[in-house]
Amino acid sequence: MLRMSTLFLRTLREDPADAEVASHKLLVRAGYIRRAAPGIYTWLPLGLKVLAKVENIVREEMDAAGGQEVHFPALLPREPYEATNRWTEYGPNLFRLADRKGADYLLAPTHEEMFTLLVKDLYSSYKDLPLTIYQIQTKYRDEARPRAGLLRGREFIMKDSYSFDVTDEGLEASYQNQRQAYVKIFSRLGLEYVIVQAQSGAMGGSKSEEFLSPTEVGEDTFVRSPGGYAANVEAVTTPVPAAIDWSDAPAAHVEDTPNTPTIASLVDVANSAHPRADREWTAADTLKNVVLAVTTPEGDRSLLVVGLPGNREADMTRLEAALSPLTVEPATEDDFKPYPQLVKGYIGPGVLGPQARPEGIARGDEGDTAIPYLLDPRVVPGTRWITGANEPGRHVFELTAGRDFEGDGVIEGAEVRAGDEAPDGSGPLELARGVEIGHIFQLGRKYAAALDLKVLDVNGKQQVVTMGSYGIGVTRAVALLAENNHDELGLRWPIQVAPFHVHVVATGKDDSVFEAAERFAKELEAQGIEVLYDDRPKVSPGVKFKDAELLGAPYILVVGRGLETGTAELKTRATGAALELPVADVVARTVAAVRAALPA
Repeated sequence: MLRMSTLFLRTLREDPADAEVASHKLLVRAGYIRRAAPGIYTWLPLGLKVLAKVENIVREEMDAAGGQEVHFPALLPREPYEATNRWTEYGPNLFRLADRKGADYLLAPTHEEMFTLLVKDLYSSYKDLPLTIYQIQTKYRDEARPRAGLLRGREFIMKDSYSFDVTDEGLEASYQNQRQAYVKIFSRLGLEYVIVQAQSGAMGGSKSEEFLSPTEVGEDTFVRSPGGYAANVEAVTTPVPAAIDWSDAPAAHVEDTPNTPTIASLVDVANSAHPRADREWTAADTLKNVVLAVTTPEGDRSLLVVGLPGNREADMTRLEAALSPLTVEPATEDDFKPYPQLVKGYIGPGVLGPQARPEGIARGDEGDTAIPYLLDPRVVPGTRWITGANEPGRHVFELTAGRDFEGDGVIEGAEVRAGDEAPDGSGPLELARGVEIGHIFQLGRKYAAALDLKVLDVNGKQQVVTMGSYGIGVTRAVALLAENNHDELGLRWPIQVAPFHVHVVATGKDDSVFEAAERFAKELEAQGIEVLYDDRPKVSPGVKFKDAELLGAPYILVVGRGLETGTAELKTRATGAALELPVADVVARTVAAVRAALPA
């Protein structure tokens, strides 16, 4: 039996100094985890019990969906990741190390390569497929800013599964099977979720969806519409307006616009010094050119300019997703120095992209010195803009897209706003925050082709296998369950993941109290109820109650003064409701309460 007198546990009354969110504070204070280093945590006995229950739910549903469990090492050789180029593409997030002989290794952030090679090693025929295998294993990513305890760490536990099929139709069936398994897992865990369209990023593939759990502490922004559209903000596409006939558009003209380094100041000067006849100029009439520094995984840094309507801010998350595996940040003063043609606050298309490229030289050819220029999808042919004239204090008016300037391409990099129209026409978007708890991908043949995973098809011909990838953040799920189930007193675990069902608290000094509490605890355990018994003889009732509320068992059975009148008190932690139970009925009533609360 778990006893507080011998349990490896120290509860804390004060929040840890580095904790930002409730789950981090409470999991540390209640003795479930301890910080070992930034983004790295030691799991203590109670924490491991919760983790194991979450893992078991995941494992049961994976097995029910036809998955078979394997387990790979976390320390992996460089060569498979070189073959898929992810040794480089993962950039600084990859933990790299060398052994005593100088051979390169990594701590695995994910295991696509290893799953692919394992199947290649063992299977060679279409008769062996479809196959789905999975593992629940520790991963490592060198997060630049680990935060929020288990929600974003550098070491974490993930369930990753992979499907292998011969045909695209087979992949679609495997994908839907795993998708439905995820629905069952998160429903059993009691986690609210929204399935949203997502980008594949460094994983690659043709289709990607995230399971996001809505919460204010979430790092991901997602959108929903009344008609059912849902997407991670990185995957939202802009409805593209129709091109406009520019045959009667006035010629572009440059005007003095002194002291207008911002969009707001430009609009003010435009309306006062250069008014238009039909209406006032607004920020939506201006074309803002944002200068970015982009860095390749190899460390090569260069400039890129994005043109977007002046009433929109650039969204660095969307830009980085669109430009992956490049990293993106605003250009610095040092970045500007080699480019005197970039006049800060007055940059226009004239010195960018196709307009600045020498005649006869295509983008990327030898002799191309133009800074690449990408445009927001709203900048369609015929749209007319106020934008920089590449001279201090001057802007060009009526600059017309398609006639006067072009871009090197289109990019989704502007902020998404509440009220924007959904791409599928299903209504205005609303924005919300969430935590990614699952991500599923149709990888296709990217990894199988890179690592030469082929099987003989029904006609005896070699076919590259098509794959799916499916991940669940197991330790993140623990954190989110704590985040969603607490009050000002402490944790309130859902019964299906609680480290124990009933916290038996003996209060008082009389031996009879401890004898009765021990008897109740043992009889509950004999009935299959998981119990933590607070048997500490010289600890005050107040401290015991505080610990019980902090630890968060679904039920607290208080054995104390009520014994004099033949009763004990059963408290429901989630609601605070309390029942006075006759001593003769304590065990039976407690067992009934627990069994009624447990999922069928």
